[in-house]
Amino acid sequence: MTQNQPYRLLKRHGEFELRDYPAGMQIETEVSGDFINAGSIGFRPLVNFISGNNRARQAIAMTAPVIQESVNTSRHKVRFVMPEEMDESNTPSPADSKVTVVRVPAHLAAARKFGGSWNKEKFEREGTKLLEEVTQAGLIPQGNLYWSRFDPPWKPGFLKHNEVLIRVKKAG
Repeated sequence: MTQNQPYRLLKRHGEFELRDYPAGMQIETEVSGDFINAGSIGFRPLVNFISGNNRARQAIAMTAPVIQESVNTSRHKVRFVMPEEMDESNTPSPADSKVTVVRVPAHLAAARKFGGSWNKEKFEREGTKLLEEVTQAGLIPQGNLYWSRFDPPWKPGFLKHNEVLIRVKKAG
């Protein structure tokens, strides 16, 4: 079974959850292209890394979700979450210069779940709703919205689990 990124649920606010994420390791690549194709383009170097194309030649279990964040309309970061037991001391260095190992600090995030196939319009619609709800709850958004996908592309759209998230801080 695929390990999911750990978090602690702090509170449910209507249609979103406030979550506390512990510090952890991720691998990342930044790619050019449109929003939908960026995930496919970025997936390959990341899956190669966990398949052993790293300096330690170590295979690493796949985790969920695959995270995508737009830098601008044509640049996107795609990330894999490393297994919970990995840290700076045991995460291998990339063999591919397109891949970077990133330590993500502990943080609060608001998450809105939605189902269905992946498309930019759905992500933007759900992201707009999340930002409205976060502001109404008295939280302050930090940074960009990002998208988490939990299922393989061949899974039927009506069964897919997706989330849109944003880092937040409490007002005051």
